[in-house]
Amino acid sequence: MKKIFLLIFSISSIFSTLRAQESVTYAFTIDEAVNYALTNNYSVRTAKLDIDAAVKKKWETTTIGLPQINGKVDYQNWLKQGITLIPSEFFGGEPGEFMEVTFGTKQNLNATLTLTQLLFDGSYLVGLQSAKTYLKISELAKEKTDQKVKEAVINAYGSVLIAHESIIILEKNRAVLQKNLNETKAILANGLAEEQDLEQQQITLSTIENQINKANRLEIIAKKMFNLTLGIPIDTQVVLKENLEELALSSSDMNLINSNFNLDNHIDYRIADNTVVSNELLVKFEKSQALPSLGAFINYSTYANNDNDIFFRNNGDWFNSSLLGVSLNVPIFSSLQRSARTQQAKISLEQSEIALDETSQRLKLQVDTAKNKYQFALDHYQTSKQNLVLAESIANKEQIKFFEGLSSSFNLTNAQNQLYQQQQQYIQSILEIIQSKVELENALNIF
Repeated sequence: MKKIFLLIFSISSIFSTLRAQESVTYAFTIDEAVNYALTNNYSVRTAKLDIDAAVKKKWETTTIGLPQINGKVDYQNWLKQGITLIPSEFFGGEPGEFMEVTFGTKQNLNATLTLTQLLFDGSYLVGLQSAKTYLKISELAKEKTDQKVKEAVINAYGSVLIAHESIIILEKNRAVLQKNLNETKAILANGLAEEQDLEQQQITLSTIENQINKANRLEIIAKKMFNLTLGIPIDTQVVLKENLEELALSSSDMNLINSNFNLDNHIDYRIADNTVVSNELLVKFEKSQALPSLGAFINYSTYANNDNDIFFRNNGDWFNSSLLGVSLNVPIFSSLQRSARTQQAKISLEQSEIALDETSQRLKLQVDTAKNKYQFALDHYQTSKQNLVLAESIANKEQIKFFEGLSSSFNLTNAQNQLYQQQQQYIQSILEIIQSKVELENALNIF
């Protein structure tokens, strides 16, 4: 009985552990979320694998100039050997007659081991440089991916908070409207209000309830999008440690506007510059096709033949041979094909240099635009915050005046709608700060 009890207890513990694992909850500040995504985001993981592949590609290119050893075994078995006719007089026969002769043995076995070494090849030397550049391209792409992921995580984090804050504000508005509606019903029952006052408030309340339903659905989608950006299953429960006000304060940094811009360090400029380097190597490669290439080889071969199925017994003879050689390949004339390819490479190089110049100008403009946008977002936030306070005061005053019979339901509705509008503008101003800050950081290449 004791053993059965222990078995049941063990199974229960296992299931409890599994259920606990299934309900694992993640909790992040915005910085923690960014750091997590920079390891687990799907695009980041793919970019890391691209770097690993580039490292292997670099080694693959390097091995072309290293010694290569190849083995080869040829086995031949004549199912029916060929017959050659030879004049009989060679063997003392009559002139004009022929004898049927079979040359060779029925079975042949040849094993060869060859060592080759590239001594000089201009395209190989350029290829080594290109492999390094290819690795650099992958590393820059990874850095660019990290930058995009950071921006996506910050925006997704803000979207979740904004969706949640919208629900809180809407629910507060609904509570106030429901209270007003109940009081209006009481006033109407005493004949101190008109029917349209009640109907107007019912319309407003219904609108708010629809907005709450919409906001709830948007919050669910925002959370799933945030999880996708982090690189975790979209239905995983995630808790955000920061609220919207904290995020707004942390995103307000006037020092960013005064930050200096280092063009040479910007990821987009370095990508464009690396493209120029790649095209320079392409020009070198095409030119190297006109250079001679030199290689050497040495091999060892052993050969045996007989008419039986036995090769590895002492009664069989094996014949050995070895060969050392050098091969020189000299391109002489290609009907100007190499020249045409070189000219194409030079055109591509010129295009990449133009693109580099265009990138430098575009990045400078991007910084100026991002600074202006961020400054406007900060100003808009302060204005929206002040306007929200005023709108709340106006709505409260109109509510008091309405229930004291000093104002109409039309004025109350207008004041409420103005409050709702200012609430949305306030939330939107926080989102603008978050988004414009990360845009400015990307423009300045602050990562």
